[in-house]
Amino acid sequence: MADESLTFSELDKSSDEGTKETENPTINDLEAFYGVPVDVTAVLGKATMPVSSLLKLGRGAVIELDRKVGESIDIYVNNRLVARGEVVVVEDRLGITMTEIIKAERT
Repeated sequence: MADESLTFSELDKSSDEGTKETENPTINDLEAFYGVPVDVTAVLGKATMPVSSLLKLGRGAVIELDRKVGESIDIYVNNRLVARGEVVVVEDRLGITMTEIIKAERT
């Protein structure tokens, strides 16, 4: 490895350029995150019931959810609401079409 020396003015320029890159990352900067697993959850609806009712449920029981047919479902990534969508059928599997992206609030 060759011995390289920089002047203070060159160091200042390189630190400014590094700041600009982190402020406006490109898609190539995100490649390191492509393999990180995330938990995606699609919530069709929710229901609340006492444990005694839950224990009485058997095969074929129907639990009424708080959503109506045709309402959007919530899509969570790592327990954070990120989108809303609709259930679709793709060949013989269920899928989700995202119809609305939820803007994240910065804290």
